[in-house]
Amino acid sequence: MHTTFPLSFKHSYITLAISLSLVACVSVPPESTTLRQTDGNSVQLPDDLRQAAEGAWPRDDWWQRYGDEQLNRLIEQALHDSPSLEAAAARVNAAQAALVITRASDEVGVGVDASANRQRYSANGLLPAPIGGGTFSDFNVQLGIRKDLDVWGKNRSLITAAAGEKAARQAEQVQVRQALALSVAQSYFEYQADGAVMADLQEQLAIQQALVADKQKRQARGLVSSDEALVEQTKLAELKRRLAEVQAHALAEREALRALVGGNAPWINQLAIRPLPTPHEGVPAQLGFELLARRPDLQATHLRVEAAMSRVEAAQAAFYPEINLSASLGLDSLSLSDLFQASSRTFFIGPTLSLPIFKRDSLKGQLASVRSGRDELIANYNQQVLDATREVAQTVAAIKGLDKQLEQQQAMSTNTAALQRNTKAKLDRGLSDRASLLRADVAALQDKQAELALIRQRLQADLRLTRALGGGYHAVSTATAQAKNTLMN
Repeated sequence: MHTTFPLSFKHSYITLAISLSLVACVSVPPESTTLRQTDGNSVQLPDDLRQAAEGAWPRDDWWQRYGDEQLNRLIEQALHDSPSLEAAAARVNAAQAALVITRASDEVGVGVDASANRQRYSANGLLPAPIGGGTFSDFNVQLGIRKDLDVWGKNRSLITAAAGEKAARQAEQVQVRQALALSVAQSYFEYQADGAVMADLQEQLAIQQALVADKQKRQARGLVSSDEALVEQTKLAELKRRLAEVQAHALAEREALRALVGGNAPWINQLAIRPLPTPHEGVPAQLGFELLARRPDLQATHLRVEAAMSRVEAAQAAFYPEINLSASLGLDSLSLSDLFQASSRTFFIGPTLSLPIFKRDSLKGQLASVRSGRDELIANYNQQVLDATREVAQTVAAIKGLDKQLEQQQAMSTNTAALQRNTKAKLDRGLSDRASLLRADVAALQDKQAELALIRQRLQADLRLTRALGGGYHAVSTATAQAKNTLMN
C-alpha cells in the first residue's frame, strides 16, 4: 500500500529538504578563547585579618545599630525623597518594559483586520469583462495568528538576557540606596565630630585666654619676658583659627546633609550634638561566595555577564533557519449583506521557513560583537572581585590599626588625667601655681581631642566596611532563574 501526498505537499517537503541541506553552509564560527569568571574560592581574607564575629554581615537597616534617632530620621527621609533613587527606579521600569517587549516576541501573535473598499477595474486592463469595466465592493474580516516556533531557542535566550538586565538594574538600585544611606551617615558623623571638636576647642580657648592673662600679669611684674607672653598669644590665635576652620567644615557638612535628604529639612539646623558611638563590629571569618552575593555592584555585573551569555546564544541561534507558523480565518464578500454567510468564509494555514544563507558575514560580525561584549564584562567582573576583596582587606587592616591606636590613646588619656589630678592637689597644697594646672587642663583636652579624632576615623572606617560587605544586600536569584520564572509566567 502506498501513501500519496498532494503535489503541493511534495514540493513543500522537497523545498524543506533542500533548505535544511543548505544550512550546513551557515556554520557557527568557533571561539578561540573563552574567559572564565572568578569564583568565590579565591575571595578570602588572610589569616591575620580574620576576626569572626556573630552577625558580622551588615543588616539592611545597618544604621539602626548606632542607636541615634537623628541619624535614623535623616536616612529615612533621604531614602524617601531622593531624586537619584527615583532615577534608579525609572531605569528598572525601563528594563521591565524592555522585558515585556522581548517576551512578546515569543508569544502567539493574534490580530484582527477588517477592510471595506469599492473599486472600478479598467475595461482595458488585465481582467476581462464582466470584472473589467465594472465597479465592485469588497468586504473582508480576518483573524490572523502567527507563532515563531523558536526551534533553536533564540527568543528564549533574548528573554533571559532581558530578565538579566532588569535584575542588574534592580541590584544597581540597591547600590544607589546604599550609597545614599552611607553618604548621609558619613556627613552626619562628620558633623557630630565637628560639634564635639568645637566644644573641646571652646574649652581650650577659655583656658588659653586664662594663660595669656596670667602671662600678661607676670610680664607686668617683670617675672617673664615679652616673648613668653607672645608665645601664649600665638597659641590663642591658632586655637581661634582652628575653631573657625572646624565651624566652616561643620557648616559644609550640615548643608551636605540638607542636600542629601532632599533640601526640604529646616529641622537640620536644630540637630543636637551627641557623643560619637564607638563601633565594635567584626568581620566574617569567611567571605567566599557570600561576599559575591552580598555586593550589589558585583551582582549587577554578574547578572550582566549572564545576560551577555544569553545574547551570545541568541546570536548563535541566528545562524539557523527560522520557522514560523501563520494562520488566518475570516470572511470575504463582494456584498455586505453576504459577508456573514457561511459561504463567505476563508482560511489559510502554512509554515514559513527563513534561511540566513546570504547573511553569513553579518551574522559573524554580530556574534563576534556580542562575544567581545561578554568577555569585557567577564574581565570587568573579575577586576571588581579583586577590588572588592582588596577593599575589605584594607578596611579591616585600617580598623585593626585604629583599634590599637585608640587603646593606646585611652591609656595616655588616663595617665594625663592622673597628672591633672596630681597638679590640682599640688595647687591646693600650695606646691604649684595656677598656670601649671591650666597647662595640665590643656593637655587633658588635647588628649581628648586626639581620642575623638581616632573615634572619628574608626566610625568612617566602619562605614566603609559596611559598604565593602554589601550593606545588607543579598542576592536571592540569578538572571537565569528569573528568566525561567518569566517564561513560566
